[in-house]
Amino acid sequence: MDAGDARLEAVVVSFNSAQVLPSCLDALRREGARPIVVDNASGDDSVAVAQAHGARVIRNARNEGYGRANNIGIRAADGDYALVINPDAVLDPGALAGLLAAAERYPDAALLAPRIVENDGRFFFQFRSLLSSFLANPSGARRFPEGDCCAPFLSGAALLVRRDVFLAIGGFDENIFLFYEDDDLCRRLADAGRSLVHVHGATARHRRGASSAPDLARAFNVRWHLAWSRAYVSRKYGLPDPAPGAALVNGLKALGSLLILDRARAARYGGSAAGAWAWLRGRDALSRQGLEKKGPAEEGLAGAAGS
Repeated sequence: MDAGDARLEAVVVSFNSAQVLPSCLDALRREGARPIVVDNASGDDSVAVAQAHGARVIRNARNEGYGRANNIGIRAADGDYALVINPDAVLDPGALAGLLAAAERYPDAALLAPRIVENDGRFFFQFRSLLSSFLANPSGARRFPEGDCCAPFLSGAALLVRRDVFLAIGGFDENIFLFYEDDDLCRRLADAGRSLVHVHGATARHRRGASSAPDLARAFNVRWHLAWSRAYVSRKYGLPDPAPGAALVNGLKALGSLLILDRARAARYGGSAAGAWAWLRGRDALSRQGLEKKGPAEEGLAGAAGS
């Protein structure tokens, strides 16, 4: 199977991502991948840009979040593999062919990720994960891989997934709106005996955070979900609850930031405190976004620890 094989499609979730979509989609086309853009109710020209660049577009009526929108795209895709890629990520020439060749070499791998390079040239590799105590470097050690290797965590910025395994295990947990979806997926696949493989010879360039414009309200919401999702996955896997400490510490930092009129820090710390407090009060992330939680008959894509 090569990069031009029609059985592979790439899923790109967009939310006000018109500025970065062209580079992402042009690279996918060059690599032979058919793009599916799942648009999370963007307020900009994301849909028009995606259509102009030859993508198949699925338009969500609401912002479904990262994991839920990717599940929609991967269910709609066809073929043995799907490439999940952020709109602010661009594949280098030959990257997709490299990932597919690695998938053939490592048949037990459920997820394969390219070497991710940030705008400043930094090689992004996470040496440990909140949810993975295995395959981690000793504390304090930063030993970057020099070739293909198994990893405790693969970033959702760019992932080649085996569709049958992804769908069988439930895809991304749909109770999460944003953050820790990739950690959770990696953990469930590892618990199911599948490997996660870093493919060093395939490269993607990632403009982290460039997929939507920053503002104070967005900063608050991002930190809200970061705090809530961390508490959610911690409980899911029997880890200590971080929410009480996060609510207290970030609440005090938010108050201090307001006293010195630093609105940007107040938004970030306030969002973290509010997300942790919402968790403690039993509020879920989906209701905050106006989304409905899946009913019992629909929870096949929500996943469960140890599934």
